[in-house]
Amino acid sequence: MEGFGWYTFENLKRIVTQHPEHEFFFFFDRQYDPKFVFADNVTPVVVHPQARHPELYKIWFNYSVTRAIKKYKCDAFISPDGYLSLRTKVPQLIVMHDLNFEHNPQDLPKSALNYYKKYFPIFAQRAKRIVTVSEFSKQDIIQQYHIAPHKIDVGHNGASPVFKPISEEDKEIVKQKFSKGKNYILFVGALSPRKNLGRLIAAFDALHQEGHNDLELVIVGEDLFKSMETKIEASTKVHIHFTGHLSQTDLAQVVAGAHIFAFVPYFEGFGIPLLEAMQSGVPCLAANATSLPEVGGDAVLYCDPYDVISIKEGLIRLKEDKTLRSTLKEKGPQRALNFSWDKSAEVLWSAFLKMMD
Repeated sequence: MEGFGWYTFENLKRIVTQHPEHEFFFFFDRQYDPKFVFADNVTPVVVHPQARHPELYKIWFNYSVTRAIKKYKCDAFISPDGYLSLRTKVPQLIVMHDLNFEHNPQDLPKSALNYYKKYFPIFAQRAKRIVTVSEFSKQDIIQQYHIAPHKIDVGHNGASPVFKPISEEDKEIVKQKFSKGKNYILFVGALSPRKNLGRLIAAFDALHQEGHNDLELVIVGEDLFKSMETKIEASTKVHIHFTGHLSQTDLAQVVAGAHIFAFVPYFEGFGIPLLEAMQSGVPCLAANATSLPEVGGDAVLYCDPYDVISIKEGLIRLKEDKTLRSTLKEKGPQRALNFSWDKSAEVLWSAFLKMMD
């Protein structure tokens, strides 16, 4: 799962188990994994058709979900990914994670872009309450869609406790598995333009060309990343390792084993991978853009995500400045204590109660 999926999983798991006095209907558009049925007060319902395309989004939310809300006599509807029904009369709460498409329309297929730009302003106006994952995203929603600030609650994301520091012995095992036994820079993220992987690879290439060739680059993401291997023109291609998708256990190990964690997207609503790396005590380089300074505070080193030289120089500092490395290793886990899924779920439930009051 990625950010949206973890938000939904971690928040709803807590809410339904903490509130057995309520009955919850979970609407799925396809066969669901039983692990999402968290408790006896959850009734899973498969609602057709599968919503795989903007035209199907409209059918699913406006007709299929509307009928299901009526059939099961639901008192309210919570949408953890920003969509809502325009045909139901029950109060609706939506979670809007970010508005990247408003700022970087080139990143999306035209059909999806047209849908988001047409309907998300309507969803924001129509929702009785909105939750988002950062103060940055809240201000963006206010400015883009002219929403009253009091209508929006901020509940930051969290990170699983499996992300934690590991011993030097375990780090050596991880390096043997993922980076030929060498120290490595780590990237974790989805295959999308805003993650800025191209500039990170260019910075890594420049790093090696200047003689800093004792670091590998490990890229963790969906299996589609594998298709990028043949497209990389960097001279350091042999030093770049694609893992494909990893289990959460393996991901936690490869994060904690990293020499440097590099997370330089030019747009991010929160940035769970950065939080996971901080919590693991890994020195982090992050983009000084959008929500990331809100997450990292003074516990990470920042760079300009649009400037390859800035990214490269940040990597060099984190490689060579032992005092800085030690400081960030200490500050990262402390900063991470400010964020948790428990707090996130409390905000979401509180927003629901405000909506129903």
